[in-house]
Amino acid sequence: MRAPLITNLYIDGFNLYYRAVRSTPFKWLDLRKLAETLFPHDTIQDVCYFTALLDARPGNPGQAQRQLIYLRALETLPGLQAYYGAFRSGTKRRPLAEPAPGLPAHVLVRDSEEKGSDVNLATRLLVDGFNKKYEQAVVISNDADFSSAMRYVRDDLGLRVTLVNPDPRNTSPRELADSATYVKRLWKSHLRRSQFPDTLRDVVGEITKPEGW
Repeated sequence: MRAPLITNLYIDGFNLYYRAVRSTPFKWLDLRKLAETLFPHDTIQDVCYFTALLDARPGNPGQAQRQLIYLRALETLPGLQAYYGAFRSGTKRRPLAEPAPGLPAHVLVRDSEEKGSDVNLATRLLVDGFNKKYEQAVVISNDADFSSAMRYVRDDLGLRVTLVNPDPRNTSPRELADSATYVKRLWKSHLRRSQFPDTLRDVVGEITKPEGW
């Protein structure tokens, strides 16, 4: 068995949520415990979480508040660093796939794009690698945009890069998997063993798991 490695995790928050957590009862996820569950023989140093703050939506008015409660829970974890991108919302004109005769061929749709998290993650991964902050970097995402940064850390900096694929149904894109030293899958058993207690405390007071989570 190899020696334990000083390990930093770089978590693509929305990719993790939509591919692994959204349709499960495991949203109340302790990311440090997840790191220790996935890599029990390594030394977990920093857990870097990349996300953006949600706006309240008419169809899901409690979504933003639940996220804030979760972020507050994450702030209780040692070594957890959160980095924030931003959402840009607006309307865009889009063509219909099957326009009906006599009716408009285009519609206006509300569009919301998350910006900054991918750049933040890749930058942090590279800067920490340059500064020898880790012996192993773990990227939790299935986004092929991280391929170049991961390959540079592995091939040019000579550091181990482990990819954790959060999607239980699909394999990682080839260019992403080929950029990693090693590829690992995230399963529901990992999520189940990595939950916060229903209630925890910080300096402000009690933090309670949101209803339905």
